[in-house]
Amino acid sequence: MPFLHLTLSAPPSPALTAQVAAVLTQLTSQVLRKSPELTSIALNYVDPTHWLVAGKTLAEQGLASFFLDLRITDGTNTKDEKAAYQQQVFAQLGELLGPLHPVSYVCIHDVRAEAYGYGGLTQEFRYVQGKLKPVAAPSSPSHVSNGLHVPA
Repeated sequence: MPFLHLTLSAPPSPALTAQVAAVLTQLTSQVLRKSPELTSIALNYVDPTHWLVAGKTLAEQGLASFFLDLRITDGTNTKDEKAAYQQQVFAQLGELLGPLHPVSYVCIHDVRAEAYGYGGLTQEFRYVQGKLKPVAAPSSPSHVSNGLHVPA
């Protein structure tokens, strides 16, 4: 159930929005193992003349940039997965936006399960609920002995 907030240094474009959303959804699913059905993405566009790095606009530098702010449930991904995700996001967005300024960011927030959720339920609640699902009945008959179920 990740939430991605992406800011791009580009003019607003429905076509670019669709392309970026498809790439981020795919990478988030494949690299971080997150469900595409629960992946939310919000995009903002900033004119390159209004985005400065080292005191110069990106327009002056002839480069693009982005800031991806991503929230995932703490403990659900390894350091290696997060590093691979950052590398692949940078590469894929570079293909879509053109040459990127190296000062382009991916910020992954590991949020505690009891502090993060959707649909009015925390991820911690969903985890516990999943653990409490009924266990299938034994296939062989059993009887009770000293309060314990033992196979017959």
